[in-house]
Amino acid sequence: MPDLSLFSLTDLLPFIAIGFTAQIIDGALGMAFGVISTTLLISLGVPPASASAGVHTVECFTTAASGTSHVLHRNVDWPLFFKLLVPGVVGGVLGAYALTEIHADVARPVVLAYLSAIGLYLIWRGYHFPPQARNPKVVAPLGLLGGFLDAAGGGGWGPVVTSNLLLQGANPRRVIGTVSAVEFFLTVTVSATFIATIGLEAFTTATVGLLIGGVAAAPLGAYAAKKVPAKPMLIMVGIVLTITSLYGIYRAIT
Repeated sequence: MPDLSLFSLTDLLPFIAIGFTAQIIDGALGMAFGVISTTLLISLGVPPASASAGVHTVECFTTAASGTSHVLHRNVDWPLFFKLLVPGVVGGVLGAYALTEIHADVARPVVLAYLSAIGLYLIWRGYHFPPQARNPKVVAPLGLLGGFLDAAGGGGWGPVVTSNLLLQGANPRRVIGTVSAVEFFLTVTVSATFIATIGLEAFTTATVGLLIGGVAAAPLGAYAAKKVPAKPMLIMVGIVLTITSLYGIYRAIT
């Protein structure tokens, strides 16, 4: 680890706040740490490439803390976990390879438009229907697609997998906990080469601040996922998914 004495508390505080806020939302709703962190870092003047590298590195630690917290709070559906794990990791490896061969920006607006539509539907469904837990039928393909998009497109595991499992009627708390737990293995797989390449240079002031705030917030996000009733959780997932997807579309076309 780098010498933390080189980082002043004043410089770290804004990034700690970003990491804490983003992880609370991600831990409670199963998505959005990367989108929120990257957007806020860039707004604070961090170069886009540095923001992406820092967030990607931090996620290796925050997903470990978040996944462990969800396990301790019994938010994880283990049969669903194992159905997602292998396809997700395989998709992540394929996506990492594709990133070096094709430009993912072409497909990104289409995927974001699809996710926006799902977000709006989840909001409508949350308001009009009491949640009825059902076993999702389509799991492995979601894991494969989510892992691929997360690696190739710079994000997508939570929005794609969480939203589509909820769309199939799965229990919100179990979905969020399970998707968060699998994400650790996906993130480590996709990030291994990246971390080995950049080493300790990834630990800028922004990265260290995000790491402190994100790890500190992980247990609180898992606790919120356990306590928040299913219906408002469904609505909140829809709102976050819609806003972040629409913002992504705006960024992609401007």
